[in-house]
Amino acid sequence: MAEALEIAGTAASPGVGLGPVHRAADVPAEVFALRDTVAAERDKLRQAIATAIAELRALADRSDEESAGILDFQIEMLLDPALVEMAEGRIVAGDGAALAWVGALDDYIAGIEEAPDEQLRARAVDIVDIRNRVVSALTGLPLENFAPGSVFVGKDLEPSRFLAHDWTAGGGIVLFEGSVSSHVAMLARGRSVPMVVATGRFEVADGARVLVDANNARVVVAPDDEHVREAKPIKAEARPIAARRAGGVVETADGVAIRLSAIINDPTELRAIDPASFAGIGLMRTEFLVASSADAVDEQRHYDIYRHTLEWAGDAPAIVRMLDLGGDKTLPGLGARKSESFMGLRGIRLLLARPELARAQVRALLRAAVHGNLGVLLPMVTVPDELDAMRTYFEEERAVLLRRGVEARMPEIGMMVEVPAAALMLERFSRSAFFSFGTNDLAQYLMAAARDDQSVAALYDAATPAVLRVIAQGVDLAEAMKKPIGICGEMASDPRHVPALMAAGLRHFSVAPNRVTDIRSIISGLCTDGRPRRR
Repeated sequence: MAEALEIAGTAASPGVGLGPVHRAADVPAEVFALRDTVAAERDKLRQAIATAIAELRALADRSDEESAGILDFQIEMLLDPALVEMAEGRIVAGDGAALAWVGALDDYIAGIEEAPDEQLRARAVDIVDIRNRVVSALTGLPLENFAPGSVFVGKDLEPSRFLAHDWTAGGGIVLFEGSVSSHVAMLARGRSVPMVVATGRFEVADGARVLVDANNARVVVAPDDEHVREAKPIKAEARPIAARRAGGVVETADGVAIRLSAIINDPTELRAIDPASFAGIGLMRTEFLVASSADAVDEQRHYDIYRHTLEWAGDAPAIVRMLDLGGDKTLPGLGARKSESFMGLRGIRLLLARPELARAQVRALLRAAVHGNLGVLLPMVTVPDELDAMRTYFEEERAVLLRRGVEARMPEIGMMVEVPAAALMLERFSRSAFFSFGTNDLAQYLMAAARDDQSVAALYDAATPAVLRVIAQGVDLAEAMKKPIGICGEMASDPRHVPALMAAGLRHFSVAPNRVTDIRSIISGLCTDGRPRRR
């Protein structure tokens, strides 16, 4: 039996996967050698691009909104005449269509991969995706797929190949390079596919058994039983004290109720979640709603989705976060980084600077609020004036709606606690109805270390003690104001951090649905001071 080999990487999507390796294959060079006349090669290229666009549109039609948005991005790239012109220039110079297309796209990809911006570099694989799809149309070679249950190992994985693959049988993804900010990482998190990136290149035979332990950011080639046992999620029934829970409430070992709410990135996720398993929705991100400026002001689309979400939640609270764009979440015309720095116009700052965006979303939220127990979460609040300004938008828009005879209800308005200046002075935000720690941004702002920059990843990871101190202080301040406070950052979904978060005083956790079993199990075995039950 081969000796086990452990390889460290970066977790891009939590979970554990085990299966045979599928190594990504290279396209054989000989398929690029064929060529005809310039006119014929040009026609072949244009027809192949049209075929690729048709395939992507068909795939988008059967995908959820988030996935379709990624595919739409690729379609827009294929419609860019600049790419075609670059390839046609090579055809005129003597290359066949396939070689010209690959050469032009590879130059383009190389430029993106050298960009200083991690977010931009992560888009390179989308260009690889469209390059391969057009090559497939040109050469007749099918796009590579792999057996269900396999672990994909390679430099990177294209989004459309991820979407075409059947993940229901398990498996996982290991990338030599890759990025936690890539589209594939987003898709993997949304579908609970374990994924580890940035392992560096390593040798592994096709078909070898590999363990993807994304909970501990590692890959094990030829794992033994002990490796598998260590990595497998803790089963609730293995705990000595069974959780007594109902509707998303779990009791600690010393009898204190802890609420568990769901984090939702896309309303399509609701189909796979049992409402009885959660105390409502603790965070619904709304960035998935916008792929353009037009989407951002599509009030009816916002309203329809919020209403659906509230009806799913029933009497339980559903907390919707207003658009958190800017910084590392950019869209054309919305929070573009060329003019707004990472610490510039983002979150509520961008919403207040672009009131037409904020007011459209506010109207949709006010109308939807009549259908359930809605709370609204404001992102990146730094000073009380921002909170008050947004509240004024709600009051003004509600008055307008009522004058028009449109039913509207004022939701509770709370704030993300993610800017250190606000977290340390929480008593200044007494007009906030509730608070929720956004530990992803809080950690990077405390450490001045971007979480999507591998060069400072160690600093970001080291933020935990500072974050916990700020949380403990914030809980005390909120309790003094008699305001609810919880956490919706990734720390809440990480079993390693739950004991310390409980010790810091948190009693409401918003977690990724695929982690709730682990989190429940851990909480039920702990006392409220975060320590295991004493025997």
